[in-house]
Amino acid sequence: MLLFKHTYFWLCLFFSLLFISCNTSNKYNNDIKSKLDNLLKSEIQSSEPGGSVLLKKGEEIIYLKNFGLADLKTKEKITEHTVFNTGSISKTFVSNGILILKERGLLSLDDSLSKYFKDFKNKEIANKIQIKHLLSHSSGLPDNRKVDENIEFYLTAKDTENFAPLKLADSLNFQPGEKYEYSNPAFNGLALIIEQVTKEKWQKFIIENILTPSKMSDSKITDGAYPQNNVAHAYKLIDGHYIENDYGEVPTFAASGNSGIWSSVMDLANYEHSIKEGKFLSKKSLKDSRSIFKPKNWKDTIDPNIGYSWFITPNTKSRYKLNIIYHTGEVGGFHSFYFYFPSKDVLFVGLFNKPLKKYAEIINKALDLCNDHNWFDK
Repeated sequence: MLLFKHTYFWLCLFFSLLFISCNTSNKYNNDIKSKLDNLLKSEIQSSEPGGSVLLKKGEEIIYLKNFGLADLKTKEKITEHTVFNTGSISKTFVSNGILILKERGLLSLDDSLSKYFKDFKNKEIANKIQIKHLLSHSSGLPDNRKVDENIEFYLTAKDTENFAPLKLADSLNFQPGEKYEYSNPAFNGLALIIEQVTKEKWQKFIIENILTPSKMSDSKITDGAYPQNNVAHAYKLIDGHYIENDYGEVPTFAASGNSGIWSSVMDLANYEHSIKEGKFLSKKSLKDSRSIFKPKNWKDTIDPNIGYSWFITPNTKSRYKLNIIYHTGEVGGFHSFYFYFPSKDVLFVGLFNKPLKKYAEIINKALDLCNDHNWFDK
């Protein structure tokens, strides 16, 4: 369902680089803002699905614009409080839930899956894989769900049903900790671990321990049927017509451990503020989650670039010599990105209910605008 789209991901990453070295005085160039508006408006018509974009420096919102409609039937316009499905950004909430339980001494990241799932077909596999491997996409568990062959089943399959096929694995793609392989159902498993430890629905635990203290009043979590009130609908353009492409049309949408968080750009700004301020995680847990996790037995040809759910570009590999913390999401017609630059305290988030076509062109033009107006630090 929620495949990690590398092309979309890198384009979003480059798009975010527009802002990470901007001059951060209180005088922002309105001419650039209007031109950035025009770039996005070239992709989004007011009568079509669109999106919401927020750029925040410290406590100051620098750029906040909304484009298009949340619902083509009702013609409801998108606002900064419109709720979108955030796709894989949801994984960071599940990860933080696990870390909260760790801080409370209720689990260890070194716990093996055999502690929580007694029904693995291959007991040796369950003994090898630890919670930290699921958090860092390094478990080696194959995603052996046959979604294309069982679309009707996976339209409503929840976390339990999506994780169950992984417990039938006869072998691993690699030994835990050796390599990176993105896994959606791994986070369905993590959500189920939260439920086992807390003895309540993981959604309830996340609401009480993350959404509420973060004042994320717009946000919701899929729990069976998806939230249908005050949320955007997602669309794809097919043969010149926008066709709804969200819950009911997209398999595994109900598997909310990997993509069940619905939020607005304002709520995501509150989320990052709460992370930064330690509202639900200690500084140590925050540092651990946003530091690259490299197991001692790492054997992949590529360097690791992930902590606990968060992807990380270190300043040594960053175009602007800054650390970048990020995640993106894509499910059905929903697309999202979330980038944070800790040394500049800059957050850049975008939520859309349609795919955008001309990412590369927008990126290049926006970079030119910032360069021409001396918005980049020298």
